[in-house]
This record gives sequence, structure tokens and C-alpha cells, in this order.
Amino acid sequence: MKLHLPIHYLSGLSRNNCRLLGKLGIITILDLLLYFPRDYIKYKRVKISGLQIGDSVTIVGKIKKHEIISPPKNPRLTIQTLIVKDKTGSIACKRFFNHPYYQSQHWRNDQIAMYLNGSIVAVSGAIKADRYYGRIITSPEIRLINLDEARDTKNSIIPIYPLTKGVSNELVQDAVSSALEVLELLIDPLPQDLRQKHGLMELQEAIAFIHQPPGEPQLEAARRRLVFDEFFYLQLSFLVRRKRILARSAIAKITPVGSLLEQFYFQLPFSLTSAQHRVINDILNDMTSKTPMNRLVQGDVGSGKTVVAVVAILATIQSGYQTALMAPTEVLAEQHYRKITTWFEPLGVSVQLLTGSTKTAKRREIHAQLETGELSLLVGTHALLQEKVNFDRLGLVVIDEQHRFGVQQRQDLLNKGNRPHVLTMTATPIPRTLALTLHGDLDVSQIDELPPGRQKIHTKAIDKSAPAYDFIHHQVIQGRQAYIILPLVEESEKLDLRAAVAEYDRLSTEIFPEFKVGLLHGRMTSAEKDEALNSFRDNKTQILVSTTVVEVGVDVPNATVILIDHADRFGLAQLHQLRGRVGRGSHRSYCLLLNTSKTADAKARLEVLEKSTDGFFISEMDLRLRGPGVVMGYRQSGISEFALANILDDEDLLNLARKVAVAIVKSNPNLEGHPLMVAELKRRGLTSWNNPLN
Repeated sequence: MKLHLPIHYLSGLSRNNCRLLGKLGIITILDLLLYFPRDYIKYKRVKISGLQIGDSVTIVGKIKKHEIISPPKNPRLTIQTLIVKDKTGSIACKRFFNHPYYQSQHWRNDQIAMYLNGSIVAVSGAIKADRYYGRIITSPEIRLINLDEARDTKNSIIPIYPLTKGVSNELVQDAVSSALEVLELLIDPLPQDLRQKHGLMELQEAIAFIHQPPGEPQLEAARRRLVFDEFFYLQLSFLVRRKRILARSAIAKITPVGSLLEQFYFQLPFSLTSAQHRVINDILNDMTSKTPMNRLVQGDVGSGKTVVAVVAILATIQSGYQTALMAPTEVLAEQHYRKITTWFEPLGVSVQLLTGSTKTAKRREIHAQLETGELSLLVGTHALLQEKVNFDRLGLVVIDEQHRFGVQQRQDLLNKGNRPHVLTMTATPIPRTLALTLHGDLDVSQIDELPPGRQKIHTKAIDKSAPAYDFIHHQVIQGRQAYIILPLVEESEKLDLRAAVAEYDRLSTEIFPEFKVGLLHGRMTSAEKDEALNSFRDNKTQILVSTTVVEVGVDVPNATVILIDHADRFGLAQLHQLRGRVGRGSHRSYCLLLNTSKTADAKARLEVLEKSTDGFFISEMDLRLRGPGVVMGYRQSGISEFALANILDDEDLLNLARKVAVAIVKSNPNLEGHPLMVAELKRRGLTSWNNPLN
């Protein structure tokens, strides 16, 4: 039997069970073996006489009584009761089922045969009070065992699997047990000497123990091996890709000095920070090397990433090449275009904007200017990826908020040039060590310093909206402006949340009738968005009711207050981004977080923002609380979420995995001597092995 065969080849799995497991994405036997528990319930074995209400325990004893009944008032319900006895006493164990199958005589006969009086069982669960029995275990895990197992059973570790509607934990456990019978067919891709050197458990043993751990030490050793694998293959794919990129020569030859850059520096109305100078040096050194640049710049909100990117763009243009800047939203693309145009017009450098809303005639004009080389910089959204967008000499691609684009989208833009330099940017910064590991195929630069004069944003979590409205009223009377952010565009029957459209009507007529209130959300046309933003920039509207479409790319220095409704529904990194919409002028600024949750967790999360304005710290806390898949958009970026690894807590293993991967790629750049590792990379979807850019 081969592990890639469908699970119906396993004994004991009915067609219906296979269908249910398919809802979890479990199709093959290997899928089942690699479907790891999300958690464990750990029970301590005790004597029945020592049981206390509320304890989570395992007891071992003989079945004294076993019955299955269906109450007359609820014939669909089946109640299975076991009375289990050891030398010190007895206790009742009840399980409740509500399924037609459990009413059948076939099921009853199976259960009676399994739990004959006198059978030895291990029962794990929580002790609860009961009016009739005094103490009872409800919904326990029950296992038939023999005399030898009864003597050896000290504690129980019960795996808890990720489930979906209609699929029970018991079903997954039973299916996994069947799959473990053919586990010997699995071949370990890691050589024995490598495993021994780094104290890593053999793969077959690790998979067996992660599903059915006999004890805590075995579970920890199994997890260590499997977490290592998750990090190791990710690093291996990064390093091989990086090696292949470095083996290619850059076509664009960039001159880091020239009159264009000199004029740009001269006209800037502010001085660059030392962090910006450092990152610019990193970029220009990359662009003058023999290989294409592949660098990530990460920096906090307002740290000045755009001006750093513009230096790279101008260096490319003055060297005779074209450039492209791609942003994930029209609002952000338009903001980049607006800012860059003010810098480029005095320099006589051509720049155009291309989005989904660009008119047909304008599109044709842009296409023609690109193909002749007349257009130096094209700023846009996904519209840059269209087939008719063809550059004459594309030398640099800049991708902002890079984690919002898929791997293939980024690659499609690169394919419009001949090995162009690549600069990616993100305003969701993470600690440098993690950035180097998560973006192992990139060089990473950090702008870890804010420009002088940036206002501190005073942040406060509140639980009532009225005081916030009073404060906004006071600020607007003084000539300032305010944002009010809502999580939804329109009201939803499924979510009990206030929405932008309804709140706009209420706020403009009932709360702030004396002020001009504007509305902005993602479903508006490009012209409507432009009108809303321009009115707010020009102070024709004093209050802007918006969704998170303003998260990045909106710069209104006169706005001093942002009220975020249902703040508990947002991630910390996103709240920090939204907070960055204020504090851009000379006036004191405020962020009010309206907490509609009563939970201690929500309160603790928002306290992080009250106490810190450090984007690196906030992103780290967001990683801890929500996980990297959500924060960094792995689902879109091509990196799957880890099944077991925790990026922050497992940093030592992560560094070990990278160290081992570096050594392997150094000695064997294309992994010719490691066919099993190559096969595992393909299975994990971490590389398209025939494409040197993936």
C-alpha cells in the first residue's frame, strides 16, 4: 500500500467516514498522517476514591454496568452509561449521542460487544457533580485496555484535532490509528547523521508520537522534530531560490550618482534621517552589484519608506531605464502618484497612474508611452499586470505592502522586464531576526527611526461613544478634522456591528449636523473616492466616516482625531496602521479605540496600543496573539501557515533550521544529492522546481 492512495484503502473506514474526513482536506493516507492535533488534553491517573469535582483525570477500572437508553421524550437522543469500578470505589460515565446511526441495533450491538461487563477500560475526562450519582464523568474518552496496559497507564494525553461541522474528534482519532498501521512506508528525507547531530527524532516515530504520545517527553521530542521540518523546508526553498537569483546577472546597470538625484535631494523640504540614509546606501549598493537587487524595506507608519523608494526610482531613471510602482489599493496608488508627481514635475520626469478606473483613452496613451520608453515611472494597482502593459526597458519594480500580493502576481510584474531590480516595502514591521528568516530569499533593511517633528499620538481605549463624539466636536470647532472608522460598509444580519453607510447617515444628521460629514468605502467608484478624499484634504468636509480603505496612503496633516469603532474586531497591526492617519501635522493628535467587547482579552490587546507607539513591538504582539498567517497574509503570499510551529516561541529551532539549510545549500546548491528533500519541497508547495525564480 502506498501513502498517496485515498484513505478508503484503510481498513475500518466507511465511505461516509471518508466523505466526512474529506471535509477536513484529508484525501490520502499521507494527508491523514500529517493532520496533526491542534492541542492536547492531559489527564492525571488517580484512584476513584480520590476524585474531586473539577479534576481532569484518567481512571482505570472494570466495567461493572453498561446500558444504552433513549429517553421516551427524546427518542433521537442516545445515552450510554458505564459504571466503572476500581479497588477504591466506582463512578458513572455518561456519553450523549444525537444521531440516527446511534439508534440502530447495529450500533447498540457493537457497543455492547465492546463494553462487556468485566472489560478493563481507561476513562479520561472532567469530574462533575450529579444529583443522582454524586460524581460523574460526562463525555469521556474511553479506551479498552488489557492487564499490562492497566499497570502501565499513569497519565493520558488525548489529542484534539481541528474539526468542522459533522466531524468528531473520535472519528479522526480512529482514522489516524488505522493510518499509523502503515506508517513504516514513510521514508525520512533527513539523513540519519544529520538527525543524530542535532538530536532530531526519526520521522516515523515523531508522527506516531504526535498523534498518540505515551508521555510528555515523547510528545515534546516529536513536536521538536516536526517543527524543525516546518522551518527547515521553508528555509531550504528560500535559500535555493536566492542562490539561483544570485547566479543570474543583472541587466540594468544603475548609476548611483547623477544630476537627477542631486536635484531631488536639493529640492526636498526636509532632511533624511540616518536610518533612511542607511537604507538608501543598502539599496544603491545592491543596484550597482552584478546581480539583481531583491530587497525588502520595512518601516513603521510614517518612517519615510516612499522617499527611499523614490531615490531608487530616480537612480534607475537617470541610468536610462523605466520603473514601476505597484500598490494593493487605488487609494494607496493614488496617494503615491500624488506625492511623487509633486517631486517629479520640477525634475521634468514623466509619471502616470494606471488603475482599474483609468479611462480607455488614457490607458492607450499610457501603453504607447511605455512601449516607446517615453514614460519613466508607472504607478498603479493590479492593473499593471494586464497583458497590454509592456515596458521598453524595465529596470526596477517597487511593490508596496508586498504581503498583499500573491506570489504569481509579483512574478507577473517582474516578467515584464529582463531581470529587473526588485524593491518591496511593508509598513507591518516585524523583528529583524524574524524578517530575515521569514523572508529568507530577500535582503532586509529596516527604517527604525521616525522623522523629527512627528507628533506623538495619544491613544485611549473607551467603552462609550458619546465622550468621543464630544471630543471630536471640540477638535473640529478648533479647526481640526477627524476620521471615524467602521469595520463594515453596510449592516449585516450575521454580524452585530455598526456599518459605515448607516453611521454616516446617523452622524451627519443627529450627532454632527453643524459640520460637513463625508463618506468613504471600498464599494464607491474611483471618482466618488477621489471626491471624498479631496473634500477631506481641502477641509471642505471636517469628519470622514470610512472603512479601513484609509488604512494606508491617506495623508491629511490637519486631521488630529481618529475614532475606531469596534476596535476589538481589528488586529493590533491594523489598528496601528489606522492610527497613523493622524499625527501628520503640527497639532497634537489622538486615537480613540471604542471597545465593544467585554472580554479581558480584548481589553488587554487594546492596552498594548495605549502603552506603545512602536510598530515593531506592536507587530510582535500581534504575531503572538493572532499568528503570522493572519498578520502577514501568508495565505496570499504563498507561505502556508505552520501546523505546529510558533514563530516567536520556537525561534531557537527556527535558527537551527536555517543554519542546517545554509550548510546543505552551500555544499549542494541545487540539492542534486538530496532527491527526497526536493520531493518534500514539492509536496509542501514551497517551490516550482523548474522555475529558477520560484
